[in-house]
Amino acid sequence: MKPSFSDYVREAFHARPIGMFVPPNWVGLGVFGLLGFLNPGFWVMGVGLELAYLGVLATNKRFQRLIDATFLGKTTKGRQEMVNDLVSQLGPEGLKRYRNLEMRCRAILEQQSRGGPIPSGVESQGEGLSRLLWVYLRLQLTRQAIERIVRETEEPREDSGRIEERIRALETRLKEADLTEDLRRSLAGQMEILQQRVEKRKEARDKLAFLDAELTRIQEQVELVREQAVLAASPEALSQRIDQITTTLGGTNQWIREQQQIYGAVEDLLAEPPPLSLDARAKQSQ
Repeated sequence: MKPSFSDYVREAFHARPIGMFVPPNWVGLGVFGLLGFLNPGFWVMGVGLELAYLGVLATNKRFQRLIDATFLGKTTKGRQEMVNDLVSQLGPEGLKRYRNLEMRCRAILEQQSRGGPIPSGVESQGEGLSRLLWVYLRLQLTRQAIERIVRETEEPREDSGRIEERIRALETRLKEADLTEDLRRSLAGQMEILQQRVEKRKEARDKLAFLDAELTRIQEQVELVREQAVLAASPEALSQRIDQITTTLGGTNQWIREQQQIYGAVEDLLAEPPPLSLDARAKQSQ
């Protein structure tokens, strides 16, 4: 998030050059404050100089670039901490799959730099790959949440086949002509509940199958990008390819949001994940 003008003014008020322990602005305010007790005119002069100082420094392009970089660093760190917190919620298998995909993504960036300067366009690739990882992480957590709900709602030793047997038994019973109206209504209610349980279990299985398919699709897309990185004419072309892939995941993102409302799977803590950067771990995946 880009700092606002009030952020620049606040930082200008506390600005401290390297080597100084106290911001010079504070010193100036203190001097004029003391002089004002001798002559109140110094207070008026101090206010005017303070406004001029803050206005000049807060609108200085070089100062603004410095503050922008500082804010970006804090924002990125905060986002990364949120991602790390979500990653820590993964089970052993999910964590293994996520870390493996993360290393493959870093390998895409690493093989283009080959230990030298980072080519133009690679940073954009890092942003696109981070979005892929973010969707992958949310899919993993959604799958984990659905699995947990299914385990909690299933009774011991009562699988779907057993429930369907009970439904068939109830259907047979309901065909009997000598049932009282109250008993018939009660049996019909039982059968309706059992049918809903079967439908919900099937729905959960279908969702888990979809999640597995989407997780595999992202893994295969990353592998394809990694292969294309070797043949790509330029980092910019590869960035466009990554952006195209992330665009196709728009429907997946919407589906995840819908599951959040149902299962409370993942809170949308981040509008944008932190950008993926080069580090030594990429070499481990090559």
